[in-house]
Formats: sequence, C-alpha cells, structure tokens
Amino acid sequence: MSERFFLYDDLVDTKTRFISFMGENQRFDLALVRSDRYYGKQLVLDIQGSRFAIIGTDDLDEEGYLEHAFQLSEENAAELRSFLYEVI
Repeated sequence: MSERFFLYDDLVDTKTRFISFMGENQRFDLALVRSDRYYGKQLVLDIQGSRFAIIGTDDLDEEGYLEHAFQLSEENAAELRSFLYEVI
C-alpha cells in the first residue's frame, strides 16, 4: 500500500451557528461556520440543499453568486442575501 500524501491536515477551532428561517417561498436551513481559515469569510452550508459556499460581504455584492452557488431563483437568493448581510 502506498503512503498517503497530504497537502494539509489541520485541526482548527470553529464557531458554528445553525439557523433555520422561512422566506416568502422557501425554508432555509443553514450552518454558518466561522474560523481563521477563510480570510474573514464564512463557510455557509445549505443543509437541505446539500450545497455550500465560502462567503464574505464581497461575494454578497457579486451579481448571481448566491443564485449559482445555491441554485436559487433571484427572489429566493435576494432573501438569503438579505439575511447573510445581517450575519456576515
């Protein structure tokens, strides 16, 4: 058996917030993971949709980013964006 080559193997402390809220058309079940790993950005996990993205305020300002990352309509992405502006 060959020896495994790791690019990195780090153990870091994180702070995770689990939150669920109902938008106009969709329920959002999220985990927001904060660590030193992503240069001030947070790992946002959509638990129901099995999708995730590393997000900072600059990403929230990028047109179409949430729609693509989480496969959302413009309307649902606007609701998620509004919430994420409050917590990121």
